[in-house]
Amino acid sequence: MSRKNQKAPWEEEEEIIWVSKSEMKRDMEALQKLGEELVELKPNALAKIPLDEELMDAVRDAQRFKNEARRRQLQRIGKLMRQIEIEPIQAALDMLRNKHSQATVALKKLELKRDKLIENGDSMINAILVDHPEADRQRLRQLVRQANKEKAQSKPAKAYREIFQYLKELYLED
Repeated sequence: MSRKNQKAPWEEEEEIIWVSKSEMKRDMEALQKLGEELVELKPNALAKIPLDEELMDAVRDAQRFKNEARRRQLQRIGKLMRQIEIEPIQAALDMLRNKHSQATVALKKLELKRDKLIENGDSMINAILVDHPEADRQRLRQLVRQANKEKAQSKPAKAYREIFQYLKELYLED
C-alpha cells in the first residue's frame, strides 16, 4: 500500500471552520439591518459615517426609493457591505446613538435644575451664577417670579419654558 493520499506526519493541517448556511443568512440579514440604519439617517449624520463612494451612493439611492425598489436596494447595500470592513461603520453609528442619549441626559438635568430654580429661588440663582458668572441675575429672578405667578394663577407656563431656554443657552454652549 502506498501513502500518496496521506499527509506526511510533519506537515501541519489547516484548521477548517465550517459555517452553516443558516449562520451565513443571519450574518447577511445583520448587514442588511445595518444598511437599513444607514438609510434612516439624515444627510448630516450620514456624512459622519466612513463609507466608500459606491456604498454612499447606494444608501442615498435607497433613501429616495419606495416599496419594492427600496427592498432590493437594501439587499444590494447588504451585498456591498459584505465586501468592506464593518467595524468602523458600526463604531460611528454607536457614537451617533450615544451622542443622542448624552444630549437627552443633559436636557433632563437642565429640567431638574429649572424645577429647583423655581422652588428655591435666590439660593439656586446664586449657585448658577457661581458656575456661570456671565448669567443675568435680574433676568433669572424676573423669570422665576413670573413662573411662580403663572403657577399660582394656573396660567400657561410661558416663563417656565423661557427659564429652560435660558438655562439651555448657558449650560449647553460650553
